[in-house]
Amino acid sequence: MKRYLSLIKFSHTIFAMPFALIGYAMGVRDGGFSWQILVGVIACMVLARSAAMAFNRVVDRRFDAANPRTATREIPAGKISVAAARLFVVICSVGFIAVAATFNTLTLILSPVALAVILGYSYMKRFTSLCHLVLGLGLAIAPSAAYIAATGTLTLLSILYSFVVLTWVAGFDIIFALQDVEFDSSAGLFSIPSKIGIGNGLIVSGALHFLTLCSAIAAAGLMIDQYQANRPLLWSGVVAFGILLLYQHLIVKPTDLSRVNLAFGTTNGIASIVYATLVIASIWFA
Repeated sequence: MKRYLSLIKFSHTIFAMPFALIGYAMGVRDGGFSWQILVGVIACMVLARSAAMAFNRVVDRRFDAANPRTATREIPAGKISVAAARLFVVICSVGFIAVAATFNTLTLILSPVALAVILGYSYMKRFTSLCHLVLGLGLAIAPSAAYIAATGTLTLLSILYSFVVLTWVAGFDIIFALQDVEFDSSAGLFSIPSKIGIGNGLIVSGALHFLTLCSAIAAAGLMIDQYQANRPLLWSGVVAFGILLLYQHLIVKPTDLSRVNLAFGTTNGIASIVYATLVIASIWFA
């Protein structure tokens, strides 16, 4: 179990899960509370992300083995076989679609589409430097999908929160990719930093995170209008999110990448939890 949790980087579920709960919280206001749907949304998040991560490890195993940073991962290190990982992907994928089918017809229809996006990301680095946006799109499904699960419909606000996730994830994935600039270039893989350089890559990341903050501000305005959300709680969440976005760009510099993991993992994990908690609380205490 420990090896499989490491294979899928289970701790990184913290990035998108809080945003799925934002989508569900809005769905509760519009469609009513259901324990079954709440548990199902959480299960879908875990299953979809587990399938995507395991699939990524399977298709990238040759690159992982050649990259000193990733050579100790479970498949290249021989801790989990390729066949076992493939079976794990199938089980998680089937489980995801099965759970999605319990919500409503729309979630059943869209579940294979969502799965295609999150699995397809694994091939993007072979073809385009915009792979970071595809990863962002995969995680951006979370708030809208959770809202659809709760209500069977989609709203502008849930789409706006998906855009928050898309730009946020794409921005911090560029920061993460700074570690592999040399390897990606030598292996023929694409990323924004390997295409335009570390300094310019950080500029693009910063621009994406500026869009993230602008989208969060716009979402807050709609949240207040649509749900009469608690303004102090909601704006506190936006401010905290903005500060943490800025912080990661202050600690990672073109000449010093020693704190990339702090920026990528710890800072964004905290940002997601704090922001989502305050947004959900602003709905609850509207």
